[in-house]
Amino acid sequence: MSPPASKLAAWIRRENLRMTGKLLVVVAVMSCFGYALVPMYRAICTALGINVLSLSERQHAVRAEDVKNTQIDYSRQITIEFDANARGPWDFKPAKRHLTVHPGELTTVMYTFQNIQQRTMSAQAIPSYAPKQATPYFNKLECFCFNEYTLKPGEQKEWPVVFVIDPKIPKDVRTITLSYTFFEVAGKGKAQAAATVDAKGRPGA
Repeated sequence: MSPPASKLAAWIRRENLRMTGKLLVVVAVMSCFGYALVPMYRAICTALGINVLSLSERQHAVRAEDVKNTQIDYSRQITIEFDANARGPWDFKPAKRHLTVHPGELTTVMYTFQNIQQRTMSAQAIPSYAPKQATPYFNKLECFCFNEYTLKPGEQKEWPVVFVIDPKIPKDVRTITLSYTFFEVAGKGKAQAAATVDAKGRPGA
């Protein structure tokens, strides 16, 4: 004998609520695990001395001898626009806002960075490219984005970006925007300042 419709409906509701509760628990656990991975990942990379950002950028690095063997495509010109996002209490800008290059042509542009804070700080530059399809063709020989830097209060640095556009870049790419954003590396500036104080033999050494 089949159960009354009201009991069947109540049972279905209970099962649905039970299943919803289980799914919510799974979602919560996965979310917590995802957030926990970030500090864990950073801690492991710090302990092993691995600069993940540097590794990702070095994938697009080339050697000087490779550039010498690259044929310059004088039949094409690409406009490179340089952008600097100063997301923090520092001054950061390129010497040129744009220039025109030939694919395969070795080019250098300078960037200036100054720590305008009253404390030592460490920072890492993260580049981005537009359009995205140009990323694998923007090859660097030298770039400040390969490393982290520690600057004293008021200290100013000037860094070159030496690059070459791969001649194999798609024909429809005529303009590339190279944008850098500097982010402060939390805790490293203070640690460096403390190490400097200790090295000078001041109190606390």
